[in-house]
Amino acid sequence: MRIPYLIPLLLVSAVSRAMAEEPRAFNPADYPTEVQAALRYANEECTAEGGGAVTFAPDTVRKLDLTGDGRDDYIVDFRDTRCEGREAAYCGTGGCVMDILVTLPDGRVRGVFDGYVRNYELRPMAIKRGAPRVVRFELHGGYCGGHGSPSCFKEKGITATPFAFKMP
Repeated sequence: MRIPYLIPLLLVSAVSRAMAEEPRAFNPADYPTEVQAALRYANEECTAEGGGAVTFAPDTVRKLDLTGDGRDDYIVDFRDTRCEGREAAYCGTGGCVMDILVTLPDGRVRGVFDGYVRNYELRPMAIKRGAPRVVRFELHGGYCGGHGSPSCFKEKGITATPFAFKMP
């Protein structure tokens, strides 16, 4: 009978497949210096609040073209970043800390947004080639003249020009 030999082979195959699909550990060194500086904020904030080790989620940094120029841009979202002993280090009633950095034509990376966001959504890409990506931000209700709830929604096309949301 060949069945006893088949079981270990299937087991080895399943384990190999699971290991191949395991997400790669987050490594700040995989990103440009400016993105690494944004990530250092997490360590500095955690230490300032008396927390311990910082753990980044695999999707803390999203690399994609936001400006429509074909260059990599970055969204750094601290929503799932953990500061040992300080659960609210990066998030509050206004959302979680988020940075958007864009790559300029000369290769430098510039921060264009740094603020608290409850959530965000990338709108479908524009039909016009080279157009900036529009991001729909869910913000604290105060940004629309209200209170904390309900949320306020604002959309912004991402360019190399820094921006911020202001409360009225």
